[in-house]
Amino acid sequence: MKIDIFPHIMPVKYKEAFYKEAPPNFYHKELTEAIPTLFDLESRFRIMDKYEGLIQVLNLAQPPVEEIFDPQKAADMAKLANDEMAELVLKYPDRFAAAVACLPMNNMEAALKEVDRAVKDLKFRGVQIYTPINDKPLDSPEFMPLYEKMSQYNLPILIHPMRNGICADYKGEEKSKYNIFIVIGWPYETAAAMIRLVFSGVLEKYPNLKFITHHCGSMIPFFEQRIENIYDSFEMRQGDTSTQGLTKKPLDYFKMFYNDTAVNGSTAALMCGYAFCGADHLLFGTDMPFDSQLGDRFLRQTIESIERMEIPDFEKKMIFEDNARKLLRLPL
Repeated sequence: MKIDIFPHIMPVKYKEAFYKEAPPNFYHKELTEAIPTLFDLESRFRIMDKYEGLIQVLNLAQPPVEEIFDPQKAADMAKLANDEMAELVLKYPDRFAAAVACLPMNNMEAALKEVDRAVKDLKFRGVQIYTPINDKPLDSPEFMPLYEKMSQYNLPILIHPMRNGICADYKGEEKSKYNIFIVIGWPYETAAAMIRLVFSGVLEKYPNLKFITHHCGSMIPFFEQRIENIYDSFEMRQGDTSTQGLTKKPLDYFKMFYNDTAVNGSTAALMCGYAFCGADHLLFGTDMPFDSQLGDRFLRQTIESIERMEIPDFEKKMIFEDNARKLLRLPL
């Protein structure tokens, strides 16, 4: 079995409600309509049928509800999305192993209630959040109750990076050029969030907390030695407090993160991630269907890139299936 833990969906009823409630200049509608696999189940199933044993853990496609709606409306939209994903899991158990919850992160009281409802009533197996959250870093104090709750549930938080084209690459410019905001901006956002979570002491305080990063840990595995050397040298400088309050070496905290395999088919990138965190912290994730071939390209390339990894077959099975079963406690 291949359990895809990071495919995206825009359920039909939620999509229509989103279009109705979003501002008239909603920037994402054109992209959504150009990818029918996001909302057309027949299209999605035709693609999934090409890959034996493929099953998905649903998570809601961007944009995050807190970016578009006020706190109350965001809470309503999150409930609508979660209810519809729960219906899909119940109706198609051979296609969808589970789902992770959408949360209204601009309304923490509602978000915490939605976690309880999603886990206890809807049987969801984690939550998805974005980074940054309305321009706020993930180590902001207001998000700590979510981390405490998810640590208690022993279920993962999936981190999806987010940066828009209006975020300029350089001062003095009005927007990003050449798609820099998504090509390297998104990986930067993931790496920055991981650094903030480590050095703010979130993982020190909640050692049972489990984060799954998109795109195989982003820049962190590649810059392993740089991270170690920089913080070692900073630690020796008088007055630097980066590691204050940490009881372990920084890299030990970074290796607590779990990471998906959505690196667009690069086996070299996966081997870098494997060398950093080991097979037990890698999970099959494809980013379906955000590609140019209605979802097939990302699936095919991701599967092939894992199969090309020079590791034992039992470790490939861990990546494809076993780690997801264990981390999300899937009833399969």
